[in-house]
Amino acid sequence: MSNNNSNDTLNNRLDDNGQNDNSGHQPDSSKPAYYEGGRPRRRGPRRDGRGNHATPKKSKSSALTQDHQTDDEPAITNSYDEQVTQPSDPSVFEEDDAALAEGGIKAVGDKRIIPFMKIEKPMAIMSIILVLVSIGALFINGLNLGLDFTGGVSADVRYEQPVEQVEVTNSLASAGFNDAVVQYLGGTTELLVRLPPQSDNVDGLNDSLKQALDLPNNEATISSVNIIGSQVGGEVYISSIIAIATALVMMMLYVGVRFQFKLALGALLALVHDAIVTLGVFALFQFPFDLTVLAAILALIGYSLNDTIVVYDRIRENFRRVRDASPVQIINLSLTETLRRTIMTISTVLVVVLAMLFLGGAGLYWFSLAFFIGLIAGTYSSTYISSSIPLAMGLSRDDFVVKVKPEFQEEEVTFNDPKSFDD
Repeated sequence: MSNNNSNDTLNNRLDDNGQNDNSGHQPDSSKPAYYEGGRPRRRGPRRDGRGNHATPKKSKSSALTQDHQTDDEPAITNSYDEQVTQPSDPSVFEEDDAALAEGGIKAVGDKRIIPFMKIEKPMAIMSIILVLVSIGALFINGLNLGLDFTGGVSADVRYEQPVEQVEVTNSLASAGFNDAVVQYLGGTTELLVRLPPQSDNVDGLNDSLKQALDLPNNEATISSVNIIGSQVGGEVYISSIIAIATALVMMMLYVGVRFQFKLALGALLALVHDAIVTLGVFALFQFPFDLTVLAAILALIGYSLNDTIVVYDRIRENFRRVRDASPVQIINLSLTETLRRTIMTISTVLVVVLAMLFLGGAGLYWFSLAFFIGLIAGTYSSTYISSSIPLAMGLSRDDFVVKVKPEFQEEEVTFNDPKSFDD
């Protein structure tokens, strides 16, 4: 009798979609089918406290359990592991097999990291080749020094009507004054004409220049003629070298005091690299080197250092903020975070430089060309040279963390009362 009752009880039990529960009570037919036991059953993931649904994510333990289970063994699931979310802390590193194969982290928080230092050695080899070729061109060909360094004749000319620079240059060349440099002085009627060294007779030179500068229906008036000797040009050349060397040393001292000596040495070598490559291109193709090109190199040094300072500031911040990461990973993270700023800066500067190069005329052409070459070299050096050299010198987190001096550390003193041991 008891067996029949038990069988009847088992037969009367229904599944979740049935009409009876375990207690034998009739469920409420007005409630939907996803209600179970008088409580609604959750159909979606829980919210994370910010109004966003948490993405279910299986842990490594559950994945390993599913990999190693057999057909005879039941599947083991963990409801907690299915709702584990990736922490939003930016100092938490997310690694996977692909990132580990590349030797670095994949992302920090929601930021993906570009492995810049992965091609560090090829870039270093290319930099060494460029520097050696530039130095060889400087020693073999030398710089094609302009009139500012070799001396020559400088004349201020005024025309009655606006004139083109090409017309004045062609008129001087037809009269025997070759290699003339013509620049505007505030307008299209006032020009500065510079010529290679001529005879010392100023009166005869003035008359011959007057005849060469006169154009059809446009008479020229020479206000002044100055003869610059070669000795003065040599002094200007030496002063230019001293100016470049002084700028490099002062900037190295600034970076050393502002950041760290290892970073200062990297910044100095990056600036030297930019200057040598730019001078090497001018020596290799024998472009004229005058004071405008020198001004472009000095401006380039300031621009390149500004970009390097931005990268260094982020490197120092990340070394202090992010822990449990190698120096290579910190460098990659810092370069990735400053990449957008670097692209925006070089784009805006490049637009201005190209405008001066193609629309600025002969007076700004060589300045724009030198700045364009240095702009490419400076952007590359700020990314690799200025960061690779401190890394090779052993840059670490200890270089940026302030350590407590021994005299300021508290001494731990223990006192043992002998009476406390007497019972």
